[in-house]
Amino acid sequence: MAARKRNSGMPSSSYVDGNTVRKLSPAPQQAEPVRKVREQERRSRRTRRNRDRALYMDGPYVFCLTVAAIVTLFLCMNYLRVQSSITTRIHNIESLELQLENLKSENDALQTRIETSVDLEHVYKVATEELGMVYANKDQILLYDKTESEYVRQYEDIPQH
Repeated sequence: MAARKRNSGMPSSSYVDGNTVRKLSPAPQQAEPVRKVREQERRSRRTRRNRDRALYMDGPYVFCLTVAAIVTLFLCMNYLRVQSSITTRIHNIESLELQLENLKSENDALQTRIETSVDLEHVYKVATEELGMVYANKDQILLYDKTESEYVRQYEDIPQH
């Protein structure tokens, strides 16, 4: 069991409980409220000073704000102009691509019409019957291998076999 001792001359908060003695924190001094009051006064001075600065607008400050607003307005207008130009060009490109597609389809249709309009049997009849042409024999055909480019330049006559 822990022994409790009470001293009649001591306040009731100081007593011994067991074999350890509790340490009491000293009562707060009056310096702390004074410190709080001073901090509040400093804060209120700073706040007042900042408020005064915010309300105080001199000529150069207003001039700088005006210039900044004009520059911002100019940049916004320029951005809108460039955006409009880009949109116009995109629409122009789309219309040109549509025209190109139409021209390609017309070209393909014309190519097909040309290919189907030529009758190869008629050409063969005219060439053999009217013009007297004949197919070449095997000994008349000369093969040439081209290795350098897409076309052949002939500087001399082809030799006879």
